[in-house]
Amino acid sequence: MRAHRLLAVALAVLTAALASCSADPTASPVPETSEPPLPPIELEGDWQWTAQSAPLELGVTHTQYSLDDHGPAEARQRGMDILADDSAVWQNHHLMGFGTDNPEPSPGEYNWATLDARMQLTEKTGDRTVLTLCCAPDWMKGGEEGETDWDTLEDNPLPDFYDEYADLAAEAVQRYPQVERVMVWNELKGFYNHDENRWDYEGYTEFYNEVYTAVKEVRPDVLVGGPYVVLISLDPGSEDSSDVTGPWGVADQRTLDVVEYWLQNNVGADFLAVDASTETRQDTVPSPVEGAQKFADMARWLQQRSDLPIWWAEFYPEVPEGESDDATSPANAAVTLAAVAAMAESGTAGALLWGPQAHGLGSAALWTDATESDGGEPTPLTEAWQFLVPRLAEGGVEIGHSPSRPDLLAFRADDGVVVANLSDEEAELAPDDPLEPWAIRVGGRDS
Repeated sequence: MRAHRLLAVALAVLTAALASCSADPTASPVPETSEPPLPPIELEGDWQWTAQSAPLELGVTHTQYSLDDHGPAEARQRGMDILADDSAVWQNHHLMGFGTDNPEPSPGEYNWATLDARMQLTEKTGDRTVLTLCCAPDWMKGGEEGETDWDTLEDNPLPDFYDEYADLAAEAVQRYPQVERVMVWNELKGFYNHDENRWDYEGYTEFYNEVYTAVKEVRPDVLVGGPYVVLISLDPGSEDSSDVTGPWGVADQRTLDVVEYWLQNNVGADFLAVDASTETRQDTVPSPVEGAQKFADMARWLQQRSDLPIWWAEFYPEVPEGESDDATSPANAAVTLAAVAAMAESGTAGALLWGPQAHGLGSAALWTDATESDGGEPTPLTEAWQFLVPRLAEGGVEIGHSPSRPDLLAFRADDGVVVANLSDEEAELAPDDPLEPWAIRVGGRDS
């Protein structure tokens, strides 16, 4: 697709140059166009269309390695160009960990260098900023002052240090006025009640309330959200099953209890942050179509309990058994689009892609590993993701499904179309127009 577009650009430039040789020298110059129209995609058959019910703002969460300035310069620049080209409305960074150092190794002694660099990356690539308020310095977790043991990164702060962590959060949002939105903690790391075999939602909510209050005192404009719980799937009939079910499995009641308690006991919130994978705890992976349904079903469950905007802080649609879950695999790209479609149909407000730079985490990325000299190149997801990001944010996209071809998915905007094959078999998009297994195509509208 990109090769065809480049060829079209070259032909357009050549045509314009030839025309200029014979044109009237007194005539006004013809304005240049940025890109030629995309080749049209014919969407024939029994397509059924659903308009997205609300604008959906997509973004990315930078992780351990993500266009850092110690990587190869050319690869980093290629990745930055992709990031800057409609790859995100939001960029999310962690206060500590996932690419940033300990921000307060000792009480009152700050080290912002790595977080400064990540913030500068967002500034250079022109997007808006989310800050995840996780994780905590060692001395807030029972460790030594001045030391950082990365093996304890996922430990939660001790209750005696909730105030100190809240103060650190307040320092961070004052240092970075570009931060518009914060998520409090990450996946309830460390907040688990082993005696009762459930999450410590009481402790987390107490912690959240102190952080929320501290942030709002110094930056009342910052939007604060939680509880950032993983909405775990189980096989039907499993212990801890809830009555929230779908073709993807059944929701773990213990995770739903976290949401219920937090909604009833937080001192304030501006959005609801959650997280999910389509794989069950018993390692069952539903089909891409069935798995994507989880994001819609869980969104509707949340909407029944709260009017807060829903944000998927992380989302992991799993590829079927036997398919590559490499960050650059076509199957991973296709199932990611299926999840995005379900979010758009169900009124989700935001979603963050975990790790836009290729990694080994089993989810799709937007550019290849920029720590390698040949990195920073687009992946099978990139073109479609970049097409959808601004259009979903505007709220004018329709999502198409074909009852006779259930593995086909389409997005339709005023100026173009994205289609995806969600299976390992060739699908017929139109007569004499097959779509290869896991293929994604971006094109213009045929009418």
